[in-house]
Amino acid sequence: MDEKVQAYQTADTLGMSQIDLIIKVYDGAIASYKRTSQLFSKEDFINGREELVKAKKFVTHLYATLDMEKGGDIANQLSNLYAFVVNQTNIIEATKDLKQIDDIINILGNLKQGWVELKQAGVEKAPLQEQEKSAQPQTATFTTSA
Repeated sequence: MDEKVQAYQTADTLGMSQIDLIIKVYDGAIASYKRTSQLFSKEDFINGREELVKAKKFVTHLYATLDMEKGGDIANQLSNLYAFVVNQTNIIEATKDLKQIDDIINILGNLKQGWVELKQAGVEKAPLQEQEKSAQPQTATFTTSA
């Protein structure tokens, strides 16, 4: 059964634009931070830490896939924000501070909203399947348009 789910997720992801993929990663990070908050508030620190690790992986992915060359100043600013979020996540792991989790959720929610607005404005990238045909890498890039 897991193979069928994996195949579906792969097919679903391959048909997505880069912006859709970025939004999906933000959704995953936000959901993990929310679950962390819920678990920490119930003093379930073991499972909360596991969710926090997942959240940090999502943010690290966003950071690692930045295209600093194409993204310019915006990519640099996002890089700084992602580094801040990862640092705060490390602090949260030690302190279990629910307020800091809420702050991160707000930061990521605002960033995600920016990507949603770009998508609504029609700033789309080709789906990953088309990228494979043109031998471009399968990473999300952060670019600006004039």
